[in-house]
Amino acid sequence: MSKIIEIENLCKTFGAGDDQVAALQNVNLSVEKGEIFGIIGLSGAGKSTLVRCINLLERPDSGKVLFHGRDLMALTPRQLRKERRIISMIFQSFNLLEQRTALENICFPMELAGVPKKQAEKRAEELLKEVGLPDKRDFYPVQLSGGQKQRIAIARALASDPEVLLCDEATSALDPKTTRDTLRLLQDINTRLGITVIIITHDMKVIEEICGRVAILNHGKVAECGAVEDIFSNPQTSAGRRLVYPDGMPYEQLPTGRVVRVAFNGGTVYQPLIATLAIDCGVKVNILAADTRNIDGKVFGTMILGLPEDEKEAAKAMNYIQSQKYVTVEEVSDYHA
Repeated sequence: MSKIIEIENLCKTFGAGDDQVAALQNVNLSVEKGEIFGIIGLSGAGKSTLVRCINLLERPDSGKVLFHGRDLMALTPRQLRKERRIISMIFQSFNLLEQRTALENICFPMELAGVPKKQAEKRAEELLKEVGLPDKRDFYPVQLSGGQKQRIAIARALASDPEVLLCDEATSALDPKTTRDTLRLLQDINTRLGITVIIITHDMKVIEEICGRVAILNHGKVAECGAVEDIFSNPQTSAGRRLVYPDGMPYEQLPTGRVVRVAFNGGTVYQPLIATLAIDCGVKVNILAADTRNIDGKVFGTMILGLPEDEKEAAKAMNYIQSQKYVTVEEVSDYHA
């Protein structure tokens, strides 16, 4: 795979003097062509600023935004408008024009690009079918549900035949079922059309649903970046742990005995470690805390286990756990999140 977007040392501040806020601080990351890439962080982490800097709706103070190796910061306004047509964007609030029908909303970016009306309407009708709403052609936004509005917004974003689709909290205003349906649509668009999708969200469930890689933002900086399964199974930073374990892992409440942290890195869900440990070795351990997820039939996440006080029994348990595939183990009795 080749890099379609590269962000180098990106900085953006708002305000001045004592009121100055550093929204982005030396952000570096790259997105591969054809992937679904997630950017996640808590409120105020800089997510929306970053996504708006990718297509220069917000102009960074310094750094580079490369699209196919070409620095967008160096383009003339006319050249930038041309590039923006193939870096489309959808928003949390849909941003549909209330006085236009669904068809007319989808036609709008084609009108701006000078596409003849009949040609634009034909393409808009194709896109209505693409998003599963061919019967909503003449409906106004007020007549549509939230999920339908977002599908029209996605169709409008596709009208310019983009290479990249930026989704800024695109599912935040939707209920869980509509969110899943919207994510499946984005996944289908990515698979069938080969469009690179960048998801901006505060919700790890969205990331785990469709993203292959994820970058975690914290106070305007990239805290960590990698494959979703790696981040889920073994977050390396406190920012990562806060997102993966939003309710917190109660390390401070752990007993002072021997305690281990077991990370599950993609083994099958049909191999229960604790049960097989008891059956194969006759060793019983205490599950002190756990946060695991089933992703495509594979388990990711962590468990905190209290080992037997008997050193031989504890060693037997450690040896058994270490022998398992897709599992790593470390002592955490002195560890604090």
